[in-house]
Amino acid sequence: MSLGTVARTPARSTDAAALWWREASGAVADLGVLVPIAVTLVVANGLSPTAVLLPAGMLYVVVARVYRLPVAVQPLKAFGAVAIAAGLGADVIAAGSLLMGGIFVVLGIGGGLDRVARLFPTSVIRGVQLSVGLLFAKVAWGLVTAPPAAFTDQLAPPWLMIGALALFALLLWLRSRIVLMVVVLALLAATVLLLRSGTALPGLGPAPVSLPTLTLDSFAVAFVMLVLPQLPLTFANSCLAPADAARTYFGAAAAPVTPSRLARTLGGANLFAGAISGMPVCHGAGGLSAHYAFGARTWRAPALLGGVLVVLALGFGAVMAGLLPLFPVSVLAALLGVAAVVHIGLLRDVRGATDWTIALVVGAVGAFGNLGVAVLLGLAAAFAASWWRRSREEPS
Repeated sequence: MSLGTVARTPARSTDAAALWWREASGAVADLGVLVPIAVTLVVANGLSPTAVLLPAGMLYVVVARVYRLPVAVQPLKAFGAVAIAAGLGADVIAAGSLLMGGIFVVLGIGGGLDRVARLFPTSVIRGVQLSVGLLFAKVAWGLVTAPPAAFTDQLAPPWLMIGALALFALLLWLRSRIVLMVVVLALLAATVLLLRSGTALPGLGPAPVSLPTLTLDSFAVAFVMLVLPQLPLTFANSCLAPADAARTYFGAAAAPVTPSRLARTLGGANLFAGAISGMPVCHGAGGLSAHYAFGARTWRAPALLGGVLVVLALGFGAVMAGLLPLFPVSVLAALLGVAAVVHIGLLRDVRGATDWTIALVVGAVGAFGNLGVAVLLGLAAAFAASWWRRSREEPS
């Protein structure tokens, strides 16, 4: 072995270590969305921790294989919010997951969604992405001003807010250099609190998982209360917007990330989630921005997070019910805040007063009203503006 070879080997080793550290940092960046909904579904709705974590973990593994990029996996947000607010049981949630799964598998067949996506102007897509960024900021603010009751042993709101803002600024500045350490320390803190609580810990292994009891009534309730409010959000933010964001961040490498393929992978995951009474999941454009902001660039990030979630679900599922509610809310809020800033930054390529107006209106209506209505308004405005420009250019 030559001296030159010896000198280069440590550099390659250092580069590989830095690569994996960056990917691992990016992998944990979207926990601000996953953890709050997962905890509440376990504590308030009675879902099994194993059934909650396993669909997300399995879909992340699929993402690593199919897309080779850090495409995000998130809970169905509108679906989860309604289920939590209404106190719906595991059977109704499972019925809703099966319906969502079947609908999106069918929509993803044949590439039809890819053709539909080409009808959506960039200004409307950017508006959808703005609405998600604003929603992330809203959720982050709510976590520190009124922490969900499912989370226990948290700081009082004034200190919680101060800690979250300080951590947000630090994460925004240092990003991938510290986020993994922050999340690991947060998990250690939750573990210490659990051990100090004196609660008798269950043994290792998965939490019990049960097949759902499905009736026509459960499907009817799920369709009206859970599926209908979720459909426009999933279509816009889990199929159209992630494909656009992936092209913006990764260029030609994002060719596999198409709306139709995203529909199929999230649809299949929800069929699996419904079959085990688990947490319904989707892809999220904001989550992709979060992964990217903290350093994720390849398949390694989803493979790492997916593997960890599967191990937690199957090896420590019985412990997760006590551990997850102790996760520091300030960390979740800070992660969400950084993801919001980065996702809103996708608007930087919007040009012209008309496109800016459409993007801002879609973003505001989607974040503070209804995303389906926002998309329809944006499409109507964009097509009207296009027609007006063409009419002005035609010779009289």
